[in-house]
Amino acid sequence: MELDRADRRILEIVQTDGRIANVDLAQKVALSPSPCLRRLNRLEETGVISRYAALLDPKSLGLGLTAHLEVMLEKRVEHARATFRQAVQRWPEVLVCYALSGQWDYFLKVVAPDLEHYSRFLMENVLSLPVVVNVQSSFVLEKVKEGTALPLQHLPPV
Repeated sequence: MELDRADRRILEIVQTDGRIANVDLAQKVALSPSPCLRRLNRLEETGVISRYAALLDPKSLGLGLTAHLEVMLEKRVEHARATFRQAVQRWPEVLVCYALSGQWDYFLKVVAPDLEHYSRFLMENVLSLPVVVNVQSSFVLEKVKEGTALPLQHLPPV
């Protein structure tokens, strides 16, 4: 899908303010409201905009611990990946799970109220899976940068 300057501007704005009124969006993009809404609908229908969400503050909800967990699976077990992937889907503490290249098989971003809860999650869920052979936890000490907006500078100029 080709994105022109107006499409890109719409994407930049809705990434930081998904609740912006169409009239305000149109004004910022220098379009009238009807064409702006048609463009926004096209971006949604084609999947460029996949969804809208509210971003919650974990600390204000009592989730003061964020851990990054690297997981290694038993490579000789045929169903190891399927077993692990199914288990991860059941764990609400896991915000992100990526399959990796390199030494570790998976990376997880996990939130918990505190170290005690995280320890229980790790032992009762992750380490109890027979396909898991090694894990390494790292704890977030300070949030230096955390964003959700994707960079758009790489797109070809229009």
